[in-house]
Amino acid sequence: GSNLLIAGGTGAGKTSLLSCLLEHVSPDQRIAIIEETTEIYAEHPHLVYLEARSSSPEGRGEVTLQALVKNALRMRPDRLILGECRGPEAFDLLQAMNTGHRGAMGTIHANSAVDALKRLEGLATLAGFGVPIRTLREWVAAAIHGVVFLEKRQGLRQITEIIDLSGLEGDVYRVTPRYKLQPLTLATS
Repeated sequence: GSNLLIAGGTGAGKTSLLSCLLEHVSPDQRIAIIEETTEIYAEHPHLVYLEARSSSPEGRGEVTLQALVKNALRMRPDRLILGECRGPEAFDLLQAMNTGHRGAMGTIHANSAVDALKRLEGLATLAGFGVPIRTLREWVAAAIHGVVFLEKRQGLRQITEIIDLSGLEGDVYRVTPRYKLQPLTLATS
């Protein structure tokens, strides 16, 4: 029931990890997966895929991730999954997570676990509602329970950091490190 962000750089394994996690969701739960291009694949009996669409050459028929997040909520999913958060859809994802939709997950490009939280609040501003940054930060702190950060090191995709988020202290996220991969050191003799 925790809301998670899976963060990392390009090719770090964010989508692969998300697909694996979805296979462990109870089979009686309905999962709505929202993506720009279908990349998430999971063996689960109750998946609903929603895919964004570009506008036609005449400028009609566009279906944005933002519109899909709103429409997915009408489908009453137990889990809301956003394949890649990189625009104003971050605002709608935060709204969904803060209105009782537990177990939501999404991927986001970031340089660290804490950076993923800051990036999410920045992306939410792209929706253009003029919500003060302090309010967005409070929404992020209330909505996100944890961040899993992945990196590609020496050709291996690895989870390098996991943090729990438990509110704010002033204007700073209150995080608890749960896992940190130590860099490899070469033994010398």
